[in-house]
Amino acid sequence: MSYMLLIIEPVGQRRTRTEAEGQEAYASMVRFGQGLKERGLLLASESLQSAAQGARVTVREGRASIVDGPFAEAKEMIGGFFLLSCKTREEAVAIAAECPAAQWCTVEVRGLGPCFDDQG
Repeated sequence: MSYMLLIIEPVGQRRTRTEAEGQEAYASMVRFGQGLKERGLLLASESLQSAAQGARVTVREGRASIVDGPFAEAKEMIGGFFLLSCKTREEAVAIAAECPAAQWCTVEVRGLGPCFDDQG
């Protein structure tokens, strides 16, 4: 089954690091991803730009509403993701615990599947 590890970080956290600290954090994530690839678990991964460069789009009654970032009400942002192929949820959770980002943010584990049969 496929699982996504969502890297959820506090808004503004990246600005608190020096350039060297930011580069090392990124390098540790690249190494983590490479290790997952070597283990045959990695399907895809990407780092995402800050929410300040993002946009939120909603369509109601045929009208699109677009809100450009940064988003004042947001306390967290998705900083990136790893898409994995794991045998079980427990395996995906164990891998999330290995992720370097778990030391400075939250790693959310989500299974992929249709939203219409979601039990939650």
